Amino acid sequence: MTVLLALALGYTGLTCLALGMKRHHQELLGRKPTEARLRLFKAIGWLLLLATTAACLMLWPLGLALSMVPILVTLVGLPLIFLLPYRPALARHLAWALPLVAGGLAVGGLG
Repeated sequence: MTVLLALALGYTGLTCLALGMKRHHQELLGRKPTEARLRLFKAIGWLLLLATTAACLMLWPLGLALSMVPILVTLVGLPLIFLLPYRPALARHLAWALPLVAGGLAVGGLG
């Protein structure tokens, strides 16, 4: 488990939470969402943020981990805030690519 993986999970979680909102869902995916789809994206987003917390707990002691979670989520949220209005396709592609790359680096021993 690496910090890069925790950052990637946090970014994907925040992107899923954005997809759980009607406006961002339509901007990112180009179609009107159903209520069930919105609830699904919200649930997945919260689970991924929980996975980010678990990753931080594996990396650091309890006190440090719980203080690092909001810091990491803030760090990954800033680029997402700028990508959503200007480059929504890039934000969407990064949401699935970042965890794959970070996971591959962690398995390969580079992260």
